[in-house]
Amino acid sequence: MKPIHQKTAHHLPNLGFGLGLRTEHYQEILDSRPNVDWFEIISENYMIPGGKPLYYLDKIRADYPMVMHGVSLSIGSASPLDKNYLSELKQLSERIEPAWISDHLCWTGVHGVNLHDLLPLSYTEETIHHVVDRISQVQDFLGRPILIENVSSYVSFKNSEMTEWEFINQIAKRSGCLLLLDVNNIYVSSINHSFDAFEFMNAIDASRVQQIHLAGHEDHGDYIIDTHDAPIVNGVWDLYSHAIRRFGPVSTMIERDDHIPPIAELIAELDHARKLSALELAA
Repeated sequence: MKPIHQKTAHHLPNLGFGLGLRTEHYQEILDSRPNVDWFEIISENYMIPGGKPLYYLDKIRADYPMVMHGVSLSIGSASPLDKNYLSELKQLSERIEPAWISDHLCWTGVHGVNLHDLLPLSYTEETIHHVVDRISQVQDFLGRPILIENVSSYVSFKNSEMTEWEFINQIAKRSGCLLLLDVNNIYVSSINHSFDAFEFMNAIDASRVQQIHLAGHEDHGDYIIDTHDAPIVNGVWDLYSHAIRRFGPVSTMIERDDHIPPIAELIAELDHARKLSALELAA
């Protein structure tokens, strides 16, 4: 089957194949310049006035493109957007000039309390209007489009009026944002909620997909937890191959947030992603 290339809404670069920048790998990256095309940082880890994280970020940034990935925007919360957070986010972006900035389609807190989790939303017209308005405010403040990532979930809402993929497409269309498609999260949620992961993938607006996340998870049989602490499983690799067939070449990045191995092990996984992508694009 020939790849279906429908990318018309993008004007951002394809960075190739990247890794999450983690403290355990700082010095080795500087010493050995590993075969990684770019790095993604967790924005909140560097929204500080100084110290070693910023020191190493500046050093590594001199050699590699960067993107910023946040976990505290709380775009779906009922509380007002945190203007102090947005100001610090913008200051960091001006410092490192990322190719793009992303966060999650979720809420993470309310009334000034950060729950430190990526909590799902109900898929309704009311929620779409609320989220689109908030994304528009963020994009206006930052002066750029942002990427929004689909999250893994473990509960569903009785008042949802549509599928998750319909919900995501409408938010991207109405807000003008782009998508960070987390393939592992699609796989995890498909098991937890008994839907077809390939149907999800086939329904996503290809013109909006700017980045892909790959990661490992914890399998408990009849449910799966998104942990980012293990190698990527075959089912996720199969779904990634399908994503490349569907969307064409997309900037792809591997996340590992716990049980972090030597960087060589992550590069081996990244090389596997390169190989699968090349095979699908050559088909």
